[in-house]
Amino acid sequence: MNYKKTLTFKAFKKSKYFSLKYFNYFPIYDSLLTRFRNKKIIFVEIGVFSGGSLFMWRNFFGKKAKIIGIDLNPDIKRFEKYGFDILIGDQSREDFWNKFFKKYGKVDIVLDDGGHTNYQQIKTVNSCIPNIKDGGILITEDIHTSYIKDKWYNPSKYSFINYTKKLIDDINSRYPGLKKQNFSLNKYIYSIYNFESITVFNIDRKLSKMNKEVRNNKLSINPKEFRASLSEDSFFYKIKKFFNTKTNFTYLIFLINSFKLMKFFK
Repeated sequence: MNYKKTLTFKAFKKSKYFSLKYFNYFPIYDSLLTRFRNKKIIFVEIGVFSGGSLFMWRNFFGKKAKIIGIDLNPDIKRFEKYGFDILIGDQSREDFWNKFFKKYGKVDIVLDDGGHTNYQQIKTVNSCIPNIKDGGILITEDIHTSYIKDKWYNPSKYSFINYTKKLIDDINSRYPGLKKQNFSLNKYIYSIYNFESITVFNIDRKLSKMNKEVRNNKLSINPKEFRASLSEDSFFYKIKKFFNTKTNFTYLIFLINSFKLMKFFK
C-alpha cells in the first residue's frame, strides 16, 4: 500500500502542528485503527512532542473520540484549549497510571510514543493492558530502540523486544498439555502483532482463556503417521535396508536436525 494514500497519512498532513512519523507506520495504522473511526472511543497517546499527532488522530478518528495526551512537558497543556485532555505524568510510575485509570476507567486504544526506554515501554504494557477494553489494542512504537546502544537505550536480555518474546511464550502456554504460564497479562492478551519498529497487543479476555480441543465427531479414515518415514534415497533408509532393522533412526535424525537449526538462530 502506498502510504500517501492512507487515511492516517492524510490526517497527518492535515495537522497544523509539527509531528514526525516513519512512512511505513501509516499502512499499519490504517490496518489496525480504521475500525475505530467515527466511534465513541477513548484514545490515549503517550508522548505529545509538538502536538501534531493529537490533531492527526482527531482528524482520523472523528469528533466522537476522546483523545488524551500524556507527556512530561507541562507546556503541552496549551493544547487543552483545542478540546484534548492533557495529563502531565511519567509513564514509568505506577501511581500515575493508578490515578489515570481511576479517572478514565478502561480505554480502547493506547499508543506508546513516549520515552522509548525498555523500562518505560515494559511498565506501560504492564500498567495499561489490564485497563484496555476487550477488542482494544496497545501499540508500542519505535521498538527499534531495543537494539540501539546509547545513553538512553541499551540492548540486553531485559529489552522490550525480549519481553515481548516472553509474552509470546506465555500466550502459547494456553495450548492444552503445555505448562501454563500464570503471568498476569496472559489472561488479557489474545494475540501479538510485530512489525518493523511496532508491536501491537490485541486485548480480549474471553478469547484469552485456556485453549481446548474440539472435534466434529465425523468419519475418520485413521490416517497413518508418516513423519517418521524415511525417504528411499536417504542415507538412513539405505542403512536400514542393509542391516534389515526396524528402526527409522528418529531420535538420531532429531539430533542432526537440531544442529542444522542452529544456523537459523545466528
